[in-house]
Amino acid sequence: MRDTIRFLRRGEIVELDNVGPTETLLDYLRLRQGQTGTKEGCGEGDCGACTVALGRLVKGRLVYQPVNSCILLLGMVDGAELVTVEDLAQDDRLHPVQRAMVDLHGSQCGFCTPGFIMSLFTLYHAENVTQTRKTVTDWLAGNLCRCTGYRPIVDAALETCFQATDDAFTWRANETREQLQYLADSRDIFVGNGDSFFSAPATLDGLAALYGQHPDATLIAGGTDVGLWITKHLRELPKMIWLGRIEGLDRVEDSPSGVLIGSTATYTATEKAVTGLSEDLGELWRRIGSKQVRASGTVGGNIANGSPIGDTPPALIALGSTLELQSVEGSRAIALEDFFLQYGRQDRKPGEFVTGLFVPRLSANQAFRCYKISKRFDQDISSVVGAFRFTVEEGLIVASRIAYGGMAGTPMRASNAEKALSGAELDDPSTWGDAMKALLSDFDPLTDMRASAGYRMETARALLAKALMEISGTAPGDIRISSRRGADNDRAA
Repeated sequence: MRDTIRFLRRGEIVELDNVGPTETLLDYLRLRQGQTGTKEGCGEGDCGACTVALGRLVKGRLVYQPVNSCILLLGMVDGAELVTVEDLAQDDRLHPVQRAMVDLHGSQCGFCTPGFIMSLFTLYHAENVTQTRKTVTDWLAGNLCRCTGYRPIVDAALETCFQATDDAFTWRANETREQLQYLADSRDIFVGNGDSFFSAPATLDGLAALYGQHPDATLIAGGTDVGLWITKHLRELPKMIWLGRIEGLDRVEDSPSGVLIGSTATYTATEKAVTGLSEDLGELWRRIGSKQVRASGTVGGNIANGSPIGDTPPALIALGSTLELQSVEGSRAIALEDFFLQYGRQDRKPGEFVTGLFVPRLSANQAFRCYKISKRFDQDISSVVGAFRFTVEEGLIVASRIAYGGMAGTPMRASNAEKALSGAELDDPSTWGDAMKALLSDFDPLTDMRASAGYRMETARALLAKALMEISGTAPGDIRISSRRGADNDRAA
């Protein structure tokens, strides 16, 4: 057992024994360290002003990823290298990305600039990225600028971030790897007492035992949702259990039958595997939050929190995914759609937690489509997500799985529409009408700030028609906004 958290900064190991269960990394930097280069903006991981970089070992490689320090708990930095904007310049010589921002006039008021620079720092150190404007805009989708305008910032990235790295972090990379390997011990972390603590078990058995003793504790994986409970809802969460140190819980195993995803595997870590299952699934992943959110947020957390507008559950339900749960009493597997009971309530017993899910691969006679509808294209919560898997034999739909998010208190299958579509002919749109009508009896959506009930219902019906048109080959030309948007961005580069 260890009663401290440890991380690397500026080549030195930092060890802290006074870590509050809900203390954020941003508060540690600004309030404890007095280092105010990292800014506080939205407090919810949207604007990017608080962006810092974390360096971790990924299969032996040193990888730097951007994270939002406003919703990342201080304890979650354990075992990583922390890099902030104050750490970049060396001997009064600006880092290459800082110099490019100066030379190309990428800053006016300067409030957002540190966050942009830290995102560009991680792009500067990224491997196997293509030098295009689209690459840069995808990378900066989580950074908001109100006054400079994005063109000079993108220009700075294009000029600097695709060259061979030449900075202090590159020069001492071997030493950094050795230090991170030293920090990667297998001890459980427990800072605090039985009434208030930050804990990070190192094994599943340790987690099961601790959570069994404290079923009222909050489980946190990436913090992209729980962080808002702290910064926006102002909730008192005295017992915090971080899952990020549990060996094997971040696994991503790709096999001929499907993909097994551990509950702490991030969107970034799973993107390649899910894209291999479906290009649509990969595009959905790319539109979840921002680089900062995807580097921290986990697929398991998106499911376990049970949000009715979570992006991944509808698609994973349509694909027939199975969820794994565990407690001190043992483990069990359930169909993912059965996990969501009603708004705010899931099929999870006291002391039970999600360990992962299995997503089956499509068979030769199956087709899959999924779509996310939101007010903004990038980094926005969905109004409606529609996902569709059709099994086709000799031109007839013999089975279907249709799931939506944003249409009810939980992600749900459209069971009546599925039945009505059985036997429909792909080349005869007149046979699809019964399924469109059946959606009216499957859902009774609400009106809220993201969309009206009427809009949601019409959109759900339109997405089903769109999926059928695409699969049947009757779609009128290119009806994908995402493909046209990517082409426009590349031309603009």
